[in-house]
Amino acid sequence: MLQVPFIRQNKELVLERLALKNFKEIQIVEEVLALDDKRKKLTLEYDETQAQVNSASKEIGKLMAQGQKDTADLRKSEVASLKEKLQPINEELIATEKLLHDTLVQLPNLPAAIVPPGKTPEENLETGKGGTIPTLYEGAVPHWDLVKKYDLIDFELGNKITGSGFPVYKNKGARLQRAMIQYFLDFNISKGYTEYQVPHMVNEASAYGTGQLPDKEGQMYHIGEDGFYMIPTAEVPLTNIYRDEILKDTDLPVRMTGYTPCFRREAGSYGKDVRGLNRLHQFDKVELVQLVHPDKSYEVLDEMVAHVEELIQSLNLPYRILRLCGGDMSFTSALTYDFEVYSTAQQKWLEVSSVSNFESYQTNRAKIRFKDGAGKPQLVHSLNGSSLALPRILACILENNQTAEGIVIPEVLRPYFGSDKIA
Repeated sequence: MLQVPFIRQNKELVLERLALKNFKEIQIVEEVLALDDKRKKLTLEYDETQAQVNSASKEIGKLMAQGQKDTADLRKSEVASLKEKLQPINEELIATEKLLHDTLVQLPNLPAAIVPPGKTPEENLETGKGGTIPTLYEGAVPHWDLVKKYDLIDFELGNKITGSGFPVYKNKGARLQRAMIQYFLDFNISKGYTEYQVPHMVNEASAYGTGQLPDKEGQMYHIGEDGFYMIPTAEVPLTNIYRDEILKDTDLPVRMTGYTPCFRREAGSYGKDVRGLNRLHQFDKVELVQLVHPDKSYEVLDEMVAHVEELIQSLNLPYRILRLCGGDMSFTSALTYDFEVYSTAQQKWLEVSSVSNFESYQTNRAKIRFKDGAGKPQLVHSLNGSSLALPRILACILENNQTAEGIVIPEVLRPYFGSDKIA
């Protein structure tokens, strides 16, 4: 959530940055400032009236002590009248503060200075690439055919049990999923991240804290009776571990990793681009989250990008790194790098990771702070990254490593999988 003083002091910059993010409701900025003006006016009116009440109350005590009962009674009547004025002022002030808050949360985070202009994924800026796109044998097929051939995933069974977008992994497909999860976690832990197992449902305060509410309410599964939300990513519960906490500067950085299933309604996703594992309602992901000193967040972002790149390189997959343009960024992000791996059988790039710096946008909502050297509370910066999302990584491993004799398992996964090939 943006902060009103920053908006007031940097109005033109805010408007410029929001335009870069292709945000259409620019008038909200003026609405926020007008509501803040009203809040200030009501606060001043309330404080002045309360001061009159306090002053008159002290005077009444003195008058009573001096035996001036009639004058004291008159002042009591005036105090009663002032107190009657206080209540409606206070009620209007509370309503204005709520409306200000509800309006403010409609503004997305501002994109960083190096975010490229653009509105569509085609305008994202490639900042790196690696690996070699393999030449497949003549009989190569997409992963949705491979999983049937080798009995790895049953999409029809998932549809029977739940619905489309809920695949059932089986046999060596389930084992490969487990192997990737364990390898990804071990890789992250070796780099200094602490592993957490977190709930797969969160309350409204947690979903609000990381910016899923109110922006992505329609994309989450909601359990109405209990008011819980199925998590769209482990970012939500991991970040909220420190909601309403004040850390010491010596506690920073906080590095967290965790595996969870993720649940997304993905409303409006249809067609050939969502076939097989390309887009699911439930999928597995290993996540990275860091809480860092504000002066360090962009340095840490670069480190996290390098971390994910090394992980993808270890799987020997062709990849590219994209710095997202303003119009393709998420509501909460200040700067995002997407990783895409090349699906050779589908002849297309598939997103497998996003690494983002949210600056203080999430931590202002979640009230995650630290005490600086002077003992003053300051907002930390939050970052997160997929390390990695499994479905499309699995699709590319299966497709890019298929041979006439079977599917070759990446070397780093073999100790976890227990074999070098699916045949």
